[in-house]
Amino acid sequence: MSRSKLDLTGSLTKKRWKKRFKLIFVFLVGLILASLAFNVFIRLPINSNHTVDGVLVLGGSIQREIYAAQIAYQYRENPIILSQGSKPPCIKLIFQRAQAPMDNVWVEQCANSTFDNFFFCTPLLQRHGVHKVKVITSNSHLPRAKWLAQIHLGAKGIAVEVDTPKETGVPGNEESDFKTFLDITRSLMWAVVSQVIQPPCFNVTSLEAVNLAEWYDKGFSCENQGGVSVKP
Repeated sequence: MSRSKLDLTGSLTKKRWKKRFKLIFVFLVGLILASLAFNVFIRLPINSNHTVDGVLVLGGSIQREIYAAQIAYQYRENPIILSQGSKPPCIKLIFQRAQAPMDNVWVEQCANSTFDNFFFCTPLLQRHGVHKVKVITSNSHLPRAKWLAQIHLGAKGIAVEVDTPKETGVPGNEESDFKTFLDITRSLMWAVVSQVIQPPCFNVTSLEAVNLAEWYDKGFSCENQGGVSVKP
């Protein structure tokens, strides 16, 4: 076979593969967008009429955790996830003081920001089969927390109800328009990517399994905020 014929055959083969890759790419993008559309336009409206069957507590204020302990009996059959808040023994002491059930309470310690709260906890809520989640935050953390909750969770068809307990101190969250813009922008992008990727968190602990004796041996301190203290 002549060189010209070999070159022509090779060129046709490359074109076929490029065409196949394009078709595969378009097909995958179509599946992702179809999944997102199904979650947002079909599952989300249905789940919006569902009763709350999960609780997500955003870290940043001890009073959010105290409030979670106060309502724990109301949601005893549902998962309660506390995302990167106080140290696990401090949260356990809060729940013990409130005599709240701990068998379905989980402490997530992977998040380092509000974006991360939803980045890591949305898959956890999905694994627990949550349809509608109560997100506990502070008034000072709005509207960013609410928007991020609606984007991340809504992209998975999970409805959101935001609850803000009364604060006697000043939460550590600092809001700014620029920070809000950045978080909303990357959340919208992640809403698409999250249709095919589930980020794992390898630092999720059952509150019931937190060993206070071991923590006492290591030593720890708990937050004292706005007149609310938790002492080991």
